[in-house]
Amino acid sequence: MKEHLNVYNDVLQLVGNTPLVRLNRITKDLPGSYFAKVEAFNPGNSSKDRIALYIIEDAERKGILKPGDTIIETTSGNTGFSIAMVSIIKGYKCILAVSSKSSKDKIDALRAMGAKVYVCPANVSADDPRSYYQVAKRLHSETKGSVYINQYFNQLNADAHYASSGPEIWKQTEGKITHLVACSGTGGTISGTAKYLKEKNPNIRILGIDAYGSVLKKYHETQEFDKNEIYPYRIEGLGKNLIPTATNFDVIDYFEKVSDEDSAHTARRIAKTEGLFVGYTSGAAVQGTIQMAEQGEFDQDSKVVIMFPDHGRSYMSKIYSDDWMNEQGFFDSQNEFAAQKIEFIK
Repeated sequence: MKEHLNVYNDVLQLVGNTPLVRLNRITKDLPGSYFAKVEAFNPGNSSKDRIALYIIEDAERKGILKPGDTIIETTSGNTGFSIAMVSIIKGYKCILAVSSKSSKDKIDALRAMGAKVYVCPANVSADDPRSYYQVAKRLHSETKGSVYINQYFNQLNADAHYASSGPEIWKQTEGKITHLVACSGTGGTISGTAKYLKEKNPNIRILGIDAYGSVLKKYHETQEFDKNEIYPYRIEGLGKNLIPTATNFDVIDYFEKVSDEDSAHTARRIAKTEGLFVGYTSGAAVQGTIQMAEQGEFDQDSKVVIMFPDHGRSYMSKIYSDDWMNEQGFFDSQNEFAAQKIEFIK
């Protein structure tokens, strides 16, 4: 007798269809309604599951990937985890070039998923042979039977979100969304989602979040790549020291820059006010939203969707560590979320 069980065949069937959750407290003083697209509900706990599965399955259909091949990628952590997860299910080897800016939690998770990891210095130029871009290219050239995902310069990165994130948000808001707020790193999430939403309603405002120390905002406004904009910053997966071709600047209306410190505190406030344990870039997205609200971007009729890219579990040694926050100088007597003492019962 054939059984009919309500089960998934494997973890990859859980990718996508993440929930939209109303924000009730952290945005209570802002005009309009605010909703978080909580990508931590993907099985790999980030939006990068979407692109990893989409790009790998496209390569399979085209015959580029064959059983036993090796997948190589440049990552700040989340994409690497997603690729490692897909590789396990589909039987590929996985090699990752990771930025040293990535949290120890992320790097440990990549190794736990069976990936071979090369940690590369973060604060070098993109064309430096030690950069994770160049290391990934070298590993690809040296590894027979390998495929380099190259998310920063791969149009499929944006296509994945055009095919999934955009339609999901449109359906979940019943087409009533007025603004999309998303952090921009590779640019795939914001570009693909925006392209779909703009096709449905060109009046939807697409608002990108950039980091101080990154070149994206100025490039969007002037078409000038200004190396003087570049300096080290702490947020992972946000901003860039190069211009990714995966970013479609034409569909983005405006970029807002946020600081490391404000974004870290805002992520911690999201956890303590909304009960959503989110990553550094989610804090950046909400911080940027608050700043834009103060500038008059939204009104009472605004329906704002904010992309929350990943889970807080990857940042336990960073923004959720009081020691790390103190080391960065992010705690002071004026901050209501200053470090709390832990009492040990003897």
